[in-house]
Amino acid sequence: MKFAKYGLTGVLVAMSMSSFAALDPAQVTDEVIKRGNVQIEVLSQGKGPTVVILPSLARSARDYDQVAEYLMADGLRVLRPEPRGIGKSRGPMENLSIHDFAADVAMVIDQKHAGPVVVVGHAWGNFAARQLAVDRPDLVKGVVLAAASAGKVPPGFNGKPISPEMRKAIDGAADLGLPEAQRLRYLEEAFFAPGNNPGVWLGGWHPEAHEAEGHARNITPVDDYFAAGTAPILDLQGENDAVAPRQFSHVLKNMLGDRVTVIVVPNAGHAMAPEQPKAMADAISEFAKRINE
Repeated sequence: MKFAKYGLTGVLVAMSMSSFAALDPAQVTDEVIKRGNVQIEVLSQGKGPTVVILPSLARSARDYDQVAEYLMADGLRVLRPEPRGIGKSRGPMENLSIHDFAADVAMVIDQKHAGPVVVVGHAWGNFAARQLAVDRPDLVKGVVLAAASAGKVPPGFNGKPISPEMRKAIDGAADLGLPEAQRLRYLEEAFFAPGNNPGVWLGGWHPEAHEAEGHARNITPVDDYFAAGTAPILDLQGENDAVAPRQFSHVLKNMLGDRVTVIVVPNAGHAMAPEQPKAMADAISEFAKRINE
């Protein structure tokens, strides 16, 4: 059996993803929002206070189908903008900063008359989520950082938040030119908790977005987005996250204080959404409802 190596957890994740893929597509609207030479595809579903989900590096908003279904069932409206270079989202791809990606999200929120929202940034998406809260605080009432690298390290630590070895695994997992076996090893190393099935992320990578988002991360000063304005923050951490490891788990809390609430998701790595969609959605929902009281 293909999933035998990854045990029952991996099989259940794959089965769960298949069951959600069969849901009635009428529950989700798919539209394109335009401004000048930029157009952003956005998936919308549900009614109630709005949650906006921003995806991981070079990946699609469709990674969060299950999470969005749970949030919708819990009385929330969910918007999922696709980054430039993914799906129907188009625009200049050269020399972009995190500010540009945040501005695309702001355009969606403005034109959907959705703000202020709770914005969820998963992995790379956390940079754009925090930047949105800085650049357009009128649109953001709370920020969820899911499997997020803080962007800084604790005082006295001599190194970067993400090591060169881990950066190689992150980029290698997305390199469609590498053998599948090598990419699976990189996915195991960087993205998935032990026992979870990395094969569910072999597909769904977007090289043009990878290059643009990586460039934006490299050229945008961390202090531009680090504090996420003044919004309350939920720091949603994967118990087995190798990219944002436990040794850095208190960086945001220590630097930003009581604005930050930390929740650890068991048996989740950096991918989180395909591993523990219900736990991820429950934490987001509880935070969003508290923020909207």
